[in-house]
Amino acid sequence: MARRRERRGEPSQDRRKERVGPETREEKLNDSDASERKLIGIFMLFFIIIPAVSVLVYVYKYGSGTKRLEPVITERGPIKTDINFQEILTENTNVAGNESQRNYDYPVLAYITPWNSKGYEMAKRFNSKFTHLSPVWYDLKSHGHSLILEGRHNADKGWISELRMRGNALILPRIVLEAFPTLLQKKKQMDKAIDLMVTECKEMEYDGIVLESWSRWAAYGVLHNPDLRNMALKFIKQLGHALHSVTSTRNPKQQLQLVYVVGPPHSDALQQHDFGPADLQSLSGSVDGFSLMTYDFSGPNNPGPNAPLNWIRFTLRLLLGSTGNNAQRLAPKIFLGINFYGNDFILSEGSGGAGAILGRDYLSLLEKHRPQLQWEKNSGEHFFVYFDDNNVRHAVFYPSLMSIYMRLEEAQFWGTGISIWEIGQGLDYFFDLL
Repeated sequence: MARRRERRGEPSQDRRKERVGPETREEKLNDSDASERKLIGIFMLFFIIIPAVSVLVYVYKYGSGTKRLEPVITERGPIKTDINFQEILTENTNVAGNESQRNYDYPVLAYITPWNSKGYEMAKRFNSKFTHLSPVWYDLKSHGHSLILEGRHNADKGWISELRMRGNALILPRIVLEAFPTLLQKKKQMDKAIDLMVTECKEMEYDGIVLESWSRWAAYGVLHNPDLRNMALKFIKQLGHALHSVTSTRNPKQQLQLVYVVGPPHSDALQQHDFGPADLQSLSGSVDGFSLMTYDFSGPNNPGPNAPLNWIRFTLRLLLGSTGNNAQRLAPKIFLGINFYGNDFILSEGSGGAGAILGRDYLSLLEKHRPQLQWEKNSGEHFFVYFDDNNVRHAVFYPSLMSIYMRLEEAQFWGTGISIWEIGQGLDYFFDLL
């Protein structure tokens, strides 16, 4: 898949509890700031010694990928690792390129949430950058002995009409399956659930749906039971076939589509509840795409990068294998997850915690604390450390142009598409790269 951009140098290769970690870290700290150097050392050591993110085990078992440390020349200018806070504050609203021109030809799925109105505006402004748009609108719930699909009140028909006048992105609202898993054992309830979703697509003239159910089934214990697990896979297949039997009202030659949300494995050894390569293979004939949530790697108890590059590579290698026809066939169905949000971790002993931050929060922190940004090359992410008004230390990981660029290149290398959670949370100039 050709990429329409001029660049310099060789291309880069590359939710939730236990994870396989990145390689051994080499920190570049300010020699004049001994206390901060000590803090970063403690912080990175803490991250390394978490058993589930053992750096040494990862390097030994999976090897290392190439790193890009030199500036990359793109249409918007150089993208680099040695950035400062003032550059971000000055340039984040400057969209240098053509807002309708795509730099990659693989599929791009963008999520939009009703609680963050900026996403709706970004979807209209950069409409041509996306192939799929998924507003987070619906929940399928149990209601007594019946089922109900909630969320139509969120649907904005005017916004959809405007999107379709501006571009050709498919509209696939997300549906979260909250219903009790007993529906998997009752044919009438399975048929009812599928009928509710297909009927909504017809009546609202959607192009299909994005379904999220795997994490709910895992919480209910469904995936630990082999019989229930097979019923769950059967349900997804039946839903896919039902959607594919309906043609789009906008394009009679196009069937309604099903994109299925899956999480990355929790460890290097697949557990029964993990979505693995056999599941990918089994569902590939019924599902049009898999939205892979390769983010939320770190949390309050193990602060660190949002989505280390080596962990992303490991996840793709686990699902697809390294090479071969099977990987080439299945890779285009994967939407590799990229986060447009970040995390603000509390580092002080006994005060662990974290909070997700959006672009506006990130800019406020930069303006207030004027921090020195650090590049953590093994994870491929920028971060900085600051003290709040109560003299409590924090570490902030938030995407940068370089971190996003490297993940876009990773998708190009593997032959996947990308999915973005979510487009209202990022900075405007992120869209230059898409």
